[in-house]
Amino acid sequence: MATIVMADFDFDDCDFERKMVEAAGIRFLSYNDKGARTPGEIIEHLRGADGAITSYGSFTAEVFQALPQLKVVAKTGTGVDNIDVAAATADKCAVCNVVGYGTEVVSDHAIALALACLRRVNEIDADMRAGVWDFHRRQPLGQVRGRTFGVAGYGHIGRAAARKARGLGFKVVVWDHEGTPGRFTPEGFPYVAFEDLLKESDVVSFHTALVPATRHLLNAENIQLMKDDAIVVNTSRGAVIDNDAVAAALRAGKLWGAGIDVFEHEPVSPNAPIMHAPRTVLTSHAAYWSEESAAELRCRCTQNAIDVVLGRAPENCVNPEVLPQALAK
Repeated sequence: MATIVMADFDFDDCDFERKMVEAAGIRFLSYNDKGARTPGEIIEHLRGADGAITSYGSFTAEVFQALPQLKVVAKTGTGVDNIDVAAATADKCAVCNVVGYGTEVVSDHAIALALACLRRVNEIDADMRAGVWDFHRRQPLGQVRGRTFGVAGYGHIGRAAARKARGLGFKVVVWDHEGTPGRFTPEGFPYVAFEDLLKESDVVSFHTALVPATRHLLNAENIQLMKDDAIVVNTSRGAVIDNDAVAAALRAGKLWGAGIDVFEHEPVSPNAPIMHAPRTVLTSHAAYWSEESAAELRCRCTQNAIDVVLGRAPENCVNPEVLPQALAK
């Protein structure tokens, strides 16, 4: 009987996945509570498995070489930076993700972080709880009208954030590696160079994938291009921005505020500079989560794994060129 193993996943239980997999006539195993994140642990628990479902497991070249029978690794998310896609492709293993499942909720969260920083919501809330009834001490308080919202990365989530920002009254500009400055998105937003996005925007919201070219896309050097009263928002991947550089800029008054949901090292250390920087709104990698988005994520991810194991093309595959060989294993 074919087997799918769920290893190192982001949920309290795997009952949802188990029911789907077993209903498809496939054996299901899970190793979340026994340790299955490192390459060695993954190799130990996935020997003989046809498919894997994972959130954070480190699927390296070593893993794929040790598990030649593996047909598919299905990620419970969009980003696949914990999976060596090139090594998977070389070993004829499909890598699947779930594109678009969190588009609305992540873009909601990005807008919420921007507005919370702009209106200094958490600071005023803290004052009230301390018995201080005086919003004047938290001035200036910003507003949307007259401000520019810069979207860095124009995929599904970036597109939704741009739409919502315009609906609130922001002027919106966009940078994307596939966009040509001087042209417009189908929705009418102007593409600009990344440097111009930083210079022009009052809010810069990051929605790009993490690849070598986008690691520390925002860093100590190019932060200097930004307005002193600009706000940085990141709901994409932690390493897309250099949080230590952002924290230093906040302390120096070079940036006004930051709304950060993702961190390069998670859980973030209580001693990390960003944890003690002024005018920040921080959330614990929560942007993607709602009851609705979680159900969609789990269903679509599990279905991807089932489809490949049963010899069918999945809904989403980041290396589709390998599907004929993976399905034939």
